[in-house]
Amino acid sequence: MKNNASEIKDLTGQAAIDKFKEIVKHEQTCLFSTNLGKVPQTTRPMGVQKVCDQGNFWFMSASDSDKNQEINADARVQLYICNTKNYEFLSVYGHATISRDHEKIDEFWSDIHKAWFPEGKDDPRITIIKVTPEEGFYWDTKDGKLVSLLKIVASAVTGKTLKEGVEGNISVI
Repeated sequence: MKNNASEIKDLTGQAAIDKFKEIVKHEQTCLFSTNLGKVPQTTRPMGVQKVCDQGNFWFMSASDSDKNQEINADARVQLYICNTKNYEFLSVYGHATISRDHEKIDEFWSDIHKAWFPEGKDDPRITIIKVTPEEGFYWDTKDGKLVSLLKIVASAVTGKTLKEGVEGNISVI
């Protein structure tokens, strides 16, 4: 059941990809969940390296990580991105693939990655994870956090129902 205090606006195709990019532009850290068939799921923070023009999410990961082993056993993953500064939230379900794509490693590499890959770009443990979204859900405000907070206060004082957020299903297909 949808919250009647929000505008419902499902996004598909390019509009969905644009929303992915917009949210990741403001918040690159997501919660990356694996073991979706088990309770509890395994979740850890990961840095999104990029959302490409096809709507795929890209990550760097160590080949010997639990995450990579879990993806090899079950490629279904869930990503959660929460940008509290702008009140933007995104949940994406998709499938992950792991590669050693050297072009992507070169594209995403920065010196901060040495913390995980001390041998640099040529570290044999570096892998690239591509998450191909299948479906998701987003929620954000129409006006940003400050205006939203003012509207919430005004709604509480006046007793009128707030029509603040925009939410909907999101799919690149």
